[in-house]
Amino acid sequence: MAALTTANVAAALATPTPTPALRRPSAVAARWAPLRCSPRALRLRRGTAPPRRGAALRVQAKKETFSSFDELLEKSEKPLLVDFYATWCGPCQYMVPILQEVSEKLSDKIQVVKIDTEKYTSIASRYRIEALPTFIIFKDGKPCYRFEGALPANQMIEQIENALSVTK
Repeated sequence: MAALTTANVAAALATPTPTPALRRPSAVAARWAPLRCSPRALRLRRGTAPPRRGAALRVQAKKETFSSFDELLEKSEKPLLVDFYATWCGPCQYMVPILQEVSEKLSDKIQVVKIDTEKYTSIASRYRIEALPTFIIFKDGKPCYRFEGALPANQMIEQIENALSVTK
């Protein structure tokens, strides 16, 4: 194998290499030519791709509409865990499956509500949301416990149960 030197590189660049004659396609043929994609790319485009590791998790949630946040607080029979989040927030997205798990495990004790701080800035400023995600537990319409940041499900459940037992 020859050593790579500047002289060898310069000589290789200086020698002309034969190139096959390129045929220029007509403008109409180029415009109407079918797209050439790999089978994988075609599956992705059609939405039939096999599930991937780390793919987005779909969370089934009950979406309710209230005329105001205060009405939601008043009409709730159980304490509310309110998740203040933003769509661009990475830790907030990490918390989606964890909140689903918390909601399933503590369904008899608490109701989970998510509020987008970008859409409802007045609510976020009323409760002084400065970090995301922020979780506030409301009991009898009033905030009784608050914590911030992403947590594993077991730690979150422990915090909620401790907060509910203290406020009884």
